[in-house]
Amino acid sequence: MNNQKVKLTVYGADQICASCVNAPRSVETYEWLQAAIARKYQEATIEYEYIDIFKPPNEKKHIDFARRVQDEEFFYPVVLINDELVDEGNPRLKKVFQALEENGIS
Repeated sequence: MNNQKVKLTVYGADQICASCVNAPRSVETYEWLQAAIARKYQEATIEYEYIDIFKPPNEKKHIDFARRVQDEEFFYPVVLINDELVDEGNPRLKKVFQALEENGIS
């Protein structure tokens, strides 16, 4: 097991994006990702962060990225690992797992 620091960030909102009909809410996706990752990588140390795009923390990087999502540059929820875009809209576990492994999680 590699003890590399990995941070998974999900940007989303309480409302479902207009283009994501029948998709779960962003918070539900965030919780689902945590559970799926915990099952597969039981001993991994991963920091999780959820950012509401309409109420981002007062940090420039979060405010800027939230604005990009609001401006429809991305479909939410948007999943990043170590600040690198992994997937958007309805994230796929395969892509998330691949990105985790590329960042040292095994």
